[in-house]
Order: sequence, then structure tokens, then C-alpha cells
Amino acid sequence: MNLAYILLMAPADGGNGESGGYTTMIMLGLLVVVFWLFFIRPQSRKNKEINKFRQNLKKGDRVITIGGIHGKIVEVIDNTVIIETEGQGKLKLEKSAIASEFNPEAMAEKK
Repeated sequence: MNLAYILLMAPADGGNGESGGYTTMIMLGLLVVVFWLFFIRPQSRKNKEINKFRQNLKKGDRVITIGGIHGKIVEVIDNTVIIETEGQGKLKLEKSAIASEFNPEAMAEKK
């Protein structure tokens, strides 16, 4: 049966409806808990890891931006970084534009 149909279903016995009301509240509570466990909690953990990574950026780290640009960090200034790219010069970016660390050895193993 469809979960929404079960949650919205009224008691069919014509009674006082108290047990149906409690059942509905319990089901809604379980639904909220499931959403929190499987969607909200993992996403907040991932965001914390990304923020920690961005705060720990240092000179010499090789990174990939959210736009796909590969480069090496030359300087870190507050919330910005200056990266040096191959043949393109230097770019000044916000730390929030850094997607991940670039690891050429791991990339070679995947191929």
C-alpha cells in the first residue's frame, strides 16, 4: 500500500478515533526520523568534512576547483587562495570554490 494512503486513512470502525490518531502521529514521527537518518544527517556530515578540508588548505596543496580547474596553491589569504595553473598563470579564488584535493597517483590507479 502507498505510505501516504496509510498515513491519511481515517479509522473505519466509527469509534472515537483516538487509536487512529495516535497511529498517525507515530507514523509521522517515524517518517521524520527516517528522513533525518538517511538524508539530513549524512548531508550535514559531508558539509562538515568539506568545510574542514577548506579550512586546512595550505601552500603547496594540489586542488581541483568546482569548475574543474587543476592547480597548486601558491598563497592562502583569509577566505581566498591563489592557485597556479599550468600555462594559465595565477588565479585568485574563494576557498568555497575548491572542490577537492588533486591526487595524480589515485587518478592513475583508476585508469
